[in-house]
Amino acid sequence: MAAPSLLNWRRVSSFTGPVPRARHGHRAVAIRELMIIFGGGNEGIADELHVYNTVTNQWFLPAVRGDIPPGCAAHGFVCDGTRILVFGGMVEYGRYSNELYELQASRWLWKKVKPQPPPSGLPPCPRLGHSFSLYGNKCYLFGGLANESEDSNNNVPRYLNDFYELELQHGSGVVGWSIPTTKGIVPSPRESHTAIIYCKKDSGSPKMYVFGGMCGARLDDLWQLDLETMSWSKPETKGTVPLPRSLHTASVIGNKMYIFGGWVPHKGENTESSPHDCEWRCTSSFSYLNLDTAEWTTLVSDSQEDKKNSRPRPRAGHCAVAIGTRLYFWSGRDGYKKALNSQVCCKDLWYLDTEKPPAPSQVQLIKATTNSFHVKWDEVPTVEGYLLQLNTDLPYQAVPPDSSAAPNMLGGRMDPHRQGSNSTLHNSVSDTVNSAKTEHTAMKGTSLKSKPDFRATDSNAPLAPNASNNNSCVTDMLWKNEVDEICALPATKISRVEVHVASTPFSKETPSNPVASLKTEQQWCDVGIFKNNTALVSQFYLLPKGKQSMSKVGNADVPDYSLLKKQDLVPGTVYKFRVAAINGCGIGPFSKISEFKTCIPGFPGAPSTVRISKNVEGIHLSWEPPTSPSGNILEYSAYLAIRTAQVQDNPSQLVFMRIYCGLKTSCTVTSGQLANAHIDYTSRPAIVFRISAKNEKGYGPATQVRWLQGNNKKAPLS
Repeated sequence: MAAPSLLNWRRVSSFTGPVPRARHGHRAVAIRELMIIFGGGNEGIADELHVYNTVTNQWFLPAVRGDIPPGCAAHGFVCDGTRILVFGGMVEYGRYSNELYELQASRWLWKKVKPQPPPSGLPPCPRLGHSFSLYGNKCYLFGGLANESEDSNNNVPRYLNDFYELELQHGSGVVGWSIPTTKGIVPSPRESHTAIIYCKKDSGSPKMYVFGGMCGARLDDLWQLDLETMSWSKPETKGTVPLPRSLHTASVIGNKMYIFGGWVPHKGENTESSPHDCEWRCTSSFSYLNLDTAEWTTLVSDSQEDKKNSRPRPRAGHCAVAIGTRLYFWSGRDGYKKALNSQVCCKDLWYLDTEKPPAPSQVQLIKATTNSFHVKWDEVPTVEGYLLQLNTDLPYQAVPPDSSAAPNMLGGRMDPHRQGSNSTLHNSVSDTVNSAKTEHTAMKGTSLKSKPDFRATDSNAPLAPNASNNNSCVTDMLWKNEVDEICALPATKISRVEVHVASTPFSKETPSNPVASLKTEQQWCDVGIFKNNTALVSQFYLLPKGKQSMSKVGNADVPDYSLLKKQDLVPGTVYKFRVAAINGCGIGPFSKISEFKTCIPGFPGAPSTVRISKNVEGIHLSWEPPTSPSGNILEYSAYLAIRTAQVQDNPSQLVFMRIYCGLKTSCTVTSGQLANAHIDYTSRPAIVFRISAKNEKGYGPATQVRWLQGNNKKAPLS
């Protein structure tokens, strides 16, 4: 991978919400797209918990409760899922802590925890500037600075190189401290160093890497601890080792440890080097260590000037957090010489993309019309936009529907009216796509005991085998609803429904049309670059003559669309789609290809606003008519996914039984029918229903409903 360019730095300038005051000695962790900051000092030690949403650029102060810890600086701060642990730190000048606190971020609930002392030896003494690293169910504490004096006003510093292991309980709570027996030479005592844990792919043993720190003088040594054998060693490295430093940050992305900033010794023209540097300055140097090859690479040297303010200025005591492949840096102390006593704290947020973004999920269909598609794809964390392309060299030809033919399809599936009440519907391919939340409906009288989980879920609903698609208006479009598990309520209460949309690519084995066509080299045309993960597609840009592809992969290297001609979509035609994410390093790889067909006029849309409530007979299923019926609705059909040997052998191949056919927009699903239901585990456990409408031309696309089962939800963070 090429080194990140200096041009990739971005300063976030448009915040909303309560921005935290500038500080140093604070700590940060990431939970999904959230950066969570705690503690630090600047005109007093901070005790607030600040949260920054990297997607919305919004700061907020969560309403924390419970055993709220006192403000602290230079503390340990780690994240295990949605649980955060805080250990030690300076609570006031000269007074340090060895208390342990746990924050359940799903509820913003603090709890003071008391681990068991080690079987032999004393628990960790109060300290600051230590490292506190998490791997699996254990935290590893190393070093720090203690005060030998009992008088906090009379600070007698003692540098530490002790090593502790803290075992965690699953989900919440801790077991206790232990003092592992280590082999080899132990690193010298130090504080304000960094420690990260990395496990090389397919090679087993996790290793902790300790870099730099302070022990009277700044340090630039690198130490490695094998956590399986508990053996210390000093790995031999290649490349230029960063300057000795303390109060820097170390962050791991992939197989690289990124070192940024910190205090480094100040060597003036007439200054002789001393084992105890009496003056130091901040740095903005930036390097990484390849943890697989043990080679250092300098990205920004200490002497490199920045007259254009294109990157973070020198700082120490800042925080850094990795979200995806992006590094965020917040605040810290800025200054040059300690003797000048002129340090100020920065109040800025920067980020750096360290590599191109991964490929997004396949493009998914929200809605198709005769000449447009509304499409979406799953969000890729920390990207600046998406390039959407379609392919015009189509392997299929559009065939108009035969109005005289008997209708035999349900959005690409067997017509329920033709099959009888106990017929089954089969899925034919294993391609899957993800759904996305597009609407949220809560009916009056709903019991809302917890917030919904907005994670995307999978849909497996391809074309039926051995069936033509001539009467299908939309490319197998499914509306997908997920019902909270709290919906098992009395008949007087209605469950909450979250509406999702999904679609599935055509089966390669069962094409939308059996008409053969000559294969030609694929030509991809740009639909455009989109800020968000949805797009309304009615046109695309034509390729310049002789070109096979329009957009070049590179940093902002895209054509001037104003100079290109546009082409409209046409009815009854199959189009291929792919999408790639864009960040500061350029355009990433493209997604897998999806195929969608524009509508043939005349078929009804999918039923909408599905509601599910429990009653004495089973459940009551109701829906609203299609918003675009395209004529008179003759009947509706509702289906239930059922257990069969076929589904057990291939869970992606659902089998459906018709449970209703009629003009009413509701039906009862009996307890006996539900007892035979298949539980779909493609995301969270759910019972699957499908509902479709029929007009004079036949059945339109189906609405799919996933009714969540079991108590397996986690509350979200907001």
